[in-house]
Amino acid sequence: MGMFDKPILVFQTDFTYKEGAVSAMYGVVKTVDRELEIFDGTHEIPQYDTWSASYRLLQSLPFWPKGTIYVSVVDPGVGTSRRACVAKTANGYYVVTPDNGALTHIKKEFGILEVREIDERVNRLQSTRGVAIFHGRDLFGYTAARLASGIIDFEGVGPAYPVEEIVCHPIPEPTVEPGHVRGIFEIDDPNFGNLWTNVPLADFNGAGFAYGDMVHTKVFHGTEPVFEGDVLFHQSFGFAQKGAPMLYNNELMKIGMAVTQGSMERQYGVGFGNDWIVDFTKA
Repeated sequence: MGMFDKPILVFQTDFTYKEGAVSAMYGVVKTVDRELEIFDGTHEIPQYDTWSASYRLLQSLPFWPKGTIYVSVVDPGVGTSRRACVAKTANGYYVVTPDNGALTHIKKEFGILEVREIDERVNRLQSTRGVAIFHGRDLFGYTAARLASGIIDFEGVGPAYPVEEIVCHPIPEPTVEPGHVRGIFEIDDPNFGNLWTNVPLADFNGAGFAYGDMVHTKVFHGTEPVFEGDVLFHQSFGFAQKGAPMLYNNELMKIGMAVTQGSMERQYGVGFGNDWIVDFTKA
């Protein structure tokens, strides 16, 4: 099997590049098989944030070639009894990850056909057997490399367990009715300070909102109001005045909220998660 016949490996972590953890993981991969291609997803996921790890998989996974093996390591429970697994998705990918909520969004959006717990007796770097705090290197990276190289097949990862037992975060569904939509800010676009909702564009349009509309928008953190105003809804940022809040269709065909050439997060103190509620009505 030649280099370009082998699956690509993509890594995302909360490790940053401030020390050698990412380099060590990649070194283990290359020690298993020099031909394997490695790419970065991101290493800037907020520390311990398995919700964000889950969403970043949803954001990027389907844009890689089928068969890609994604390694997602945000692992606050490293070294404990939480499962280490490889999931086979219904849309043709593998995800190597701790089973700690990181599979939530892809299970919901794409489906998971099968999940296997990594057998540490076989699929673990032996030279660091006494280390319990770096499964990104010793377990996840090593197993992903063995799978990508063909040393093991999917069954060789370890025993299967029920897909229903995968640990998932609760994800509320948006409520949609004519002239009124309510959802959450599900994630941010941290570099620009935009917030992405869980409201699909199709549902927003179906409720009667169209490009060019002014939309009365309320944001709550729990029950506390954080923002209220009439906001332009349009297809991209240049349609709004500089410094003005606006609504737009984001890269995943869901409604986003931004400040044109500014930061919605910083300017208005807005965050994301199940307790960040956004409410849209006709202005």
